[in-house]
Amino acid sequence: MTPRIRFLHTGLALTLVAGTVLLTGCTVVVPLEPAADAVNPTCADLIVRLPTSVASLPERETNAQATGAWGTPSAVLLHCGVAVPPPTTLPCLTVNGIDWIEDDSDAPLYRYTTYGRDPATELVIDSDKVSGSTVLVDLAQAVGNIPATGQCLGAADLLLPTDGETVAPAP
Repeated sequence: MTPRIRFLHTGLALTLVAGTVLLTGCTVVVPLEPAADAVNPTCADLIVRLPTSVASLPERETNAQATGAWGTPSAVLLHCGVAVPPPTTLPCLTVNGIDWIEDDSDAPLYRYTTYGRDPATELVIDSDKVSGSTVLVDLAQAVGNIPATGQCLGAADLLLPTDGETVAPAP
């Protein structure tokens, strides 16, 4: 191969690589798995309302239905259509009208799952990179498109027996 032809081949290859980089915008798609109920139409109502930034982190493209991601690398991951959580002893926080169950068992990764909404939405937040409370505030409006069907209850909400009284267990 002559130097001129080699130069043309190299130039063509570089042009193709540069064009590909420009077309993809230098962003890598975040690989996620869809939740079991990701096809629920209510998840679509949430996903189309997701903000373009969360806690000042830019939105990322994902490869799975009913998901979202923010930050480079991703510091916030969202899945709509996860299993609706049963009553739990984990802490429940109410942020801007949305009840969230907080699971810190994998700290610094915190898992927040909506409580009292069907389908449920789950967030995984890297607390080393972003404030969980800021993320919950920023996503409250979008998550609020899934109607509440219940709410978190605390010890103050329970009917406890007084001295001498017995309370029948709930059916």
